[in-house]
Amino acid sequence: MSDKRYDGFVPGSHVIDGYGGGGFRFADMSHRGSILVLPSGVSAWAPVSAQEITPASLQALFDEPRGAVELLLIGTGRDLAPPSPELRAALREAGVRVDSMATGAAISTYNILLGERRRVAAALLATP
Repeated sequence: MSDKRYDGFVPGSHVIDGYGGGGFRFADMSHRGSILVLPSGVSAWAPVSAQEITPASLQALFDEPRGAVELLLIGTGRDLAPPSPELRAALREAGVRVDSMATGAAISTYNILLGERRRVAAALLATP
């Protein structure tokens, strides 16, 4: 694994190569903590629990150009936690569908859809 460091943002679309131990591997580097994966890049992301996934925590997604993301995959750790009604409403208004699942399943689905050149994003909570 590379020893590259970054400032919390890596531009571009990247496959998620691995996860666990409280972090993720992507773009020849690793990151401890949660990440937000958008068409514009991968960012360090503050939430550590599903309850912290709110419209405000996803502001970077809402700042993407309208239509850049058609589906948001939310990885809620090891257990499934549905998005709040407030978050569902905000995403619907932005024209983004949402699917919530365990982080491992969200990563697998994201990588497949990215490979199909779909307009997909992922909000991924780190798992121990």
